[in-house]
This record gives sequence, structure tokens and C-alpha cells, in this order.
Amino acid sequence: MHHIRLAAALPLALLAPGWALAQCADLSEAAPEGVTLTETTEMPAGEEAPVAHCLVRGTMDERTGTDGKTYAIGFELRLPEDWSGRFMHQFNGGADGSVVPALGQMSQLGPDQGALARGFAVVSSNAGHDGSANPDAGLAGGTRFGQDFEARRDYGYDAVATLHPVALALTEAQYGRAPDYIYGMGGSNGGRHAMIAAERMPEAFDGLLAGYPGFNLPRAALQHPWDVQSFLSVADTLPEAFSRDELALVSAAVSQACDGLDGLEDGLVYATMQCQEAFDPQSLACTEGDGADCLPQEKVDALTRIHGGPRNSAGEQLYSDWPWDTGISSNDWRFWKLESGIPPWGGQPLIAVMGAGSLAEVFTTPPTSVEGTPEALQDFLTGFDFDEDAPKIDATTEAFPESPMEVMTPPDADDPTLAEFREADGKLIVFHGVSDPVFSFFDTLDWYEALQENTGGTEGTVRLYAVPGLPHGSGGAAPDRFDMLGALIDWVEEGEAPEEVTATVRSDNEEAPEALRGAERILCPWPQIAVYGEGDVSAAESFSCEEPA
Repeated sequence: MHHIRLAAALPLALLAPGWALAQCADLSEAAPEGVTLTETTEMPAGEEAPVAHCLVRGTMDERTGTDGKTYAIGFELRLPEDWSGRFMHQFNGGADGSVVPALGQMSQLGPDQGALARGFAVVSSNAGHDGSANPDAGLAGGTRFGQDFEARRDYGYDAVATLHPVALALTEAQYGRAPDYIYGMGGSNGGRHAMIAAERMPEAFDGLLAGYPGFNLPRAALQHPWDVQSFLSVADTLPEAFSRDELALVSAAVSQACDGLDGLEDGLVYATMQCQEAFDPQSLACTEGDGADCLPQEKVDALTRIHGGPRNSAGEQLYSDWPWDTGISSNDWRFWKLESGIPPWGGQPLIAVMGAGSLAEVFTTPPTSVEGTPEALQDFLTGFDFDEDAPKIDATTEAFPESPMEVMTPPDADDPTLAEFREADGKLIVFHGVSDPVFSFFDTLDWYEALQENTGGTEGTVRLYAVPGLPHGSGGAAPDRFDMLGALIDWVEEGEAPEEVTATVRSDNEEAPEALRGAERILCPWPQIAVYGEGDVSAAESFSCEEPA
């Protein structure tokens, strides 16, 4: 276990108020025991980072794993010259394994809306492992850390808890005082980190921003073999299972059935729940032969099976079902599920590369060593047994005393209350694309509704926003540019609970119809939806948040 806490005493020379670039090199004197600073550099404003800052890089908690590999929490901390008094813990995504630049940026934010650009001190880490440490493992190298239990635990929750007080100590040393407000944010696995922090570190953060979170990540990973087996039931290879035209046909059918439910036919389906009732996937099936405007029955069945989510032979649901939405035709949906176009991956989609490696080596116990070729990784998914293998996400051994679900989710994931976080007056904003191909929006919604039921309402603590048409992160014909970080800041610091949030369909979004590019919409706190009233259909003020009919 990790036990590093805030340094009890810091050098007096570093505790003077104010900020000077000359202090940057002196920060090594403030490093707590067990922390090695490998770089302290004065950085001018530039293309990568919009403000002048002190760049601090370091490592901590170095050890040799049970696999003989060297592990350490690598991190970087960026301390802006013009400090706002705020601190941001940047939670990264995927399998982690590298120190992503600590800019406090998300794809939904504009270039000047990231945390560093706003004057935050920002820390980022590799979550306790080096994703390039196993080059001989091929495409499974980035997930091979799952063979070591402590690396799994760091990845799940402990690296954040260990690094957090160290980064705060260095921030306090730099500026001579503690931050006024402490935030955390991330998308995908980083969104999961934010939700974990609300449970495991309830007093550590004033505000948390969770985007498209992989909340029940091991359960979500069961969808990968479910998808692959479903796709290969209708084709010999994954890319051949569904063409772009076929998925565009599905998207158009969803739009035809659902687009007008929110009062405006514009290609964006805000009435998500009503759409599930209005759209019948069997309407896609060809009644006589094949045609350009229909799908073979076996393909309709495959898509219906995929949207239903994985089950075992007893019919028990192993992960969430999925909403039908227009983003099924997006490049991102295809990239995750059908084909990447990346030659070293053999063109395989992300679920058959990182997804397969993660399920084999991180999210099941005991871990399975998989050969890191595209063929071997796909074979692991095609051979996955939902009766024999799926229970391994909840399994423990002497070497792995916490199950993958225990490592990757909070203790009360299925029965949330956020009691301590609410008592500490923490604020959490969660947003999720309805067309997310890797983490189901319905899974996030199930968590939110369980929380609401357990607490009698969480308006003072949590907001959930659904983004129509949005796949995983950005892209699709969706309003994918919005400032949830600004909304969170106003909530934490001004007491202004967020309501409608203006969102824009990027003008350079080639997946969106030309009429939608550059248009404004609004996002509403669940369960409200954006409803068109009157006026310019491209202006946010023409819409209002209303309860769905």
C-alpha cells in the first residue's frame, strides 16, 4: 500500500507568497520523501501550452513488480505563472501507461477553456505503469501490466490517491499557499477515475468532471467479445460485417422515427428514451430479398443482439443494454467496433486490440497472457465463454486479493449514495454521448437513477447531461463543443448550479450535415431535453430545457 502524504514541513524559502520563475528549479528541495523530480523547467507560452509555467516532472513509489518489471508513478505538474488559485488533477484515459501533457484539456473544450489556460495548476500521471515496458508483447504490451496486482490497483484507484497529496505539496511550495479550490476531471477511463474519486476520496475534491465514463469498466469489456462474436456471425471479418452505407441506413432509420420527438427535425435526437419506444429495429429488415434500403434479417438480429448487451446462457444480463441513436454511423463507432485502418493493428478495431488485451490481462482473474498479434487477440474474443470466463471479472486469488471489479469500481457501485462526498459539499458533473460505442450511456444512467432513488434527489451534488449523437468523446453529427468545466467552476465557486449548457456543432465537423455545422444547441440536466421553441434554429436561445412528453 502507499502511504505518502503531504510533506509535514516545507523549506521556508519556498513558502514566501507570490510567484517567480526563478523558484522553479528550487522545487526539488520541496519533494516529499520517496519522490524524485527529474525535471524542473521554465516554459514560456507556446503552441502546446497557452501560458508561461513551471514544468515539473518526476517519479515516485518505484518498485519491482511480481513480473520482474520496474514500476513507478510517473507524473508531470504544470504550475502557471499567473495562477488562479485553482488545482486540477487530470485523469487520463485508455490503459494509461504514459504521462499525458498536464494541460487540463478535453476535446469538448475550446482551446482557451482548458484548466492550464484558465490558470490552474495541473497534474497528470501514467497511473503507475509504463505502457511501453513490454515491447515483446506486441499489441498486448500496453495491458501486460495487469499481470502485477499492485499495478492493477494503481491503475484502478491507488495512483490517484498516492500522487494527489504530493502534487498539492509541490503546488503549495511553489506558490506559498494551498489552492483555494481543488478539481479533478477526465474522459473515458479518466471519467471513471473522477467517479471513483467521488467515492474513495470524498473530501479531496471540490469539483469533479466525468466525461463518457467507463464506470463499470470490466463489465463493459464483456461487450467486446459479445460484439466480435455477433459481427462474425454475419461476416468472415469485422470490417465486412457492416458497411458504412449499412450503418448510415440504420442511422437514417433512427432519425426518421425519432428526430421530430423533440420538436425539431434537425438530425439530433434529444428525446432519447422516447426514441427507444418509437424505433423498431425490425423495420430495417428486408421483406423480400436484399435491397439498398434494408438489411438482411441476420444483420438486424446481430445489431439487436449487440444493443441488448452481453448475457450468459441463463439469460442473465452481464452489462448494460445500449440506446439506439444516430451516431451508429459515425467514424468513431466504426473505429471502436469494426475497423481502425491502422496497419500495425491489422486494421482491427480498438475493441479487438486494447479492448481484448485489457479484458485478458487486467479485467479477469487470473490474467490470461495473450500473444500480441491482431489474430491472437481476436481469437481470444471469439473464444470467450460467457458462462466460464465472464465470472472472472469478480474473481480473486491469493496473488490478486481484489477482483477486477473491486479494483476498477467503488465499493457501492451498484448501490450508490455518495454520502461522504455530499456531506463534504462536493460537486460532480457527468456527461455522456448517447451514441458512445464502448461505454453505454444507459449504464451511466442506471448509476444516476440508482443514486437519485437512494438519496431522494441529488440536485445539490450531481448533474448528468446526455449528448445526442455523440460517440466516444467527440465526433459524429453531434454538438460536441461545450464548456462543462466552466459550468463546474461556477457551481463550486459561485453556487450557481448548472442548468442548460450551450453546445456547438463544430464548423469543421465534416460528419455533421452542412446545415448543422456551426449551429448552437443546448444540453440539459437529465431528465430534461432540449426543445425547440421559435426563432433561429442555429441559436441556443431558441431552445429550452423541458421535461420530455
